[in-house]
Amino acid sequence: MARLRKLAAGLLVLGLVGGLPAPAVAAPAWAPAHDLEGACVTLQVYDGSASRGYVQRASVGYGFTGAASSAEPFRFEATQLGRYLLRDSTGKPPYQSVLGWVWAGDAYGDRADWTVSVADGRYRFVSTATGQQLGVYLGGLGAGNAGSTVALAPANGCAAVPDIATGVSGTAAPGVDANGKMVGWIDAHAHITAAEAFGGSLHCGDAYAPGGAPVALEGCPSHATLGWGALLEAIIAGTDPINSAEDGWPTFGDWPQHDTMLHEASYFRSLERAWQSGQRVLNVLLVANRVICGLTLEHTSCDEMDQIRAQATYLRQMQDYVDARSGGPGKGWFRLATTPAQVRQIAAQGKLAVTIGVENSEIFGCREVDDVPQCTRAQIDAGLDELAGMGVSGIYPVHKFDNAFGGTRFDEGVTGAAVNVGNLISTGHWWQATSCTGPSDNEQPLVSDDFARLLQFGVGLPAGAILPVYPSGKICNVRGLTELGRYLVERMMDRGMIIHLDHMSVKAASAVLDMAEQASYPGVASVHSWSDPSMVNRLLGVGGFVAGYAFSATGDGQDTPTFLDEWRANKGLANGSKISGYGVGTDVNGLGTQAAPRLDAGARPLTYPFTATNGTRVAKQVYGSRTFDLNTDGVAQYGLYADWITDLINQAGPDATLLRRHLLSGAEAYTVMWEKARA
Repeated sequence: MARLRKLAAGLLVLGLVGGLPAPAVAAPAWAPAHDLEGACVTLQVYDGSASRGYVQRASVGYGFTGAASSAEPFRFEATQLGRYLLRDSTGKPPYQSVLGWVWAGDAYGDRADWTVSVADGRYRFVSTATGQQLGVYLGGLGAGNAGSTVALAPANGCAAVPDIATGVSGTAAPGVDANGKMVGWIDAHAHITAAEAFGGSLHCGDAYAPGGAPVALEGCPSHATLGWGALLEAIIAGTDPINSAEDGWPTFGDWPQHDTMLHEASYFRSLERAWQSGQRVLNVLLVANRVICGLTLEHTSCDEMDQIRAQATYLRQMQDYVDARSGGPGKGWFRLATTPAQVRQIAAQGKLAVTIGVENSEIFGCREVDDVPQCTRAQIDAGLDELAGMGVSGIYPVHKFDNAFGGTRFDEGVTGAAVNVGNLISTGHWWQATSCTGPSDNEQPLVSDDFARLLQFGVGLPAGAILPVYPSGKICNVRGLTELGRYLVERMMDRGMIIHLDHMSVKAASAVLDMAEQASYPGVASVHSWSDPSMVNRLLGVGGFVAGYAFSATGDGQDTPTFLDEWRANKGLANGSKISGYGVGTDVNGLGTQAAPRLDAGARPLTYPFTATNGTRVAKQVYGSRTFDLNTDGVAQYGLYADWITDLINQAGPDATLLRRHLLSGAEAYTVMWEKARA
């Protein structure tokens, strides 16, 4: 009884002083909202627990209504992980105005980007640009308070996202066979990060962009008639600098074309089309050139390593963007792979494995100026460490200019003249050449007519420079592999990196192959037809990998080789029987033209829709109001490589079965080569 009285007294005291403290209410655990891509919903705004109504359109911006039936429907388009562009029923994007209200804009911009998080079924919308939280502002929709949240409900009547469809349907065959070997083709040489290359303004357009195709594929005034971009493209590609309409999305009357080099040709929806049609590996080469960067009127850092770093960041953000457009982290089809094992894992998931390489002329700052190296072994070691941190699998020791590692292989024509001037600016000297027989680095690389054409575009010599004189006929760069070049190659072998021989002089490439043969090192490659056939034969002998430049299957009237002829020549080499898989090197966005239409395409066209190598059904791809057709456009943009691969096999005649096997074993062969190099 005494115990009961004590208990009753205790309860009375607790009642008088307020009792036991109530359990603390846990704060909502806000997390990025990743699953709203493509959603069509209404927005109901709350302040705390009180509903302020559904968002509806007003005369200028947006107000509120108590009736769900009168609510405005909004479409969501991911701009990056956890971020969205919204469109109302008219297609206009709500944006955070400087006056505090949210108004309807005309196009995507920073203030139309919303960072969205979710907790307990409610959402927070924060302007990515200003940090202001969406809620009620002076009676309308605008900058709210920290307690403002939004409830979403499914709706109808949303505007469509202005997007590009791939045109691919059906179920694809598995990316690996029953033995775990990859089945699909590889593009071993592509530059999809060109938007960040050369200081960031040489190239017009992006492979992706917040705001989608209307932003990524918008024309650039600098590349229009007589703009500096149009003049540079005329020098590089021979295009017309006067008739340059520069209309991008949605008409695309001026670009993309197979012969334009300074406009985006690898928009992510086009890459997606190629992957859906059987591509398994995409080797992205981060590309840089200090001299070319300096030619542009607007640019970021022209330091080549800064350019490489910017592109590595762009590539990672592109993976995140594809994830965002696919439903969240890891859900996208575009997956970066830094090891052969990751390539295999990605292929087994049916996705596209994206590997990373580097192609630039002064890597690690390793120029040579009048034969004096501008870097040390310590800089090389530090540079290789940095590239390893980026996930880089291989590099080009030499690109367009002679450098501290060795001599370059010469360009020709007007391009050759321009690159030779660049070599003079970079090194203090012209290319130095001698007559040679057998393997060579090209014909005479600078003639008066070519230089006269440069002068027409305002390209002149550095002060005091005198034009060099070269022998006629075959010539070879006198420069081979330097001691620093030998050191670089040794360190690359130690790390299991792929050594790209293209662009090396035959003297330098031969020295590298001597080292590879002595070490039984298979990690050597030629992946876009920039090596002499004798070098290709030797690299096949050590187990290296070969890809041919993606020229037209047969003659295109452009005085270029054909893919089939080069493939047949390579398989006819002494070591050609060692080709188990063969690759494609598109050089897309890499200051190189893409395949023109076949001359006989009218008589022997690719018929649409067609069945791709992996069994999917492929229709013509449409950009805005423009429809692409391989027969008339050639490979005007990357999505047409789905068409090109099928057409290539169709044109191979009695070799079609072997060509198909080589191409569909390309990703496997490349990965095996990389695995053996790292073993």
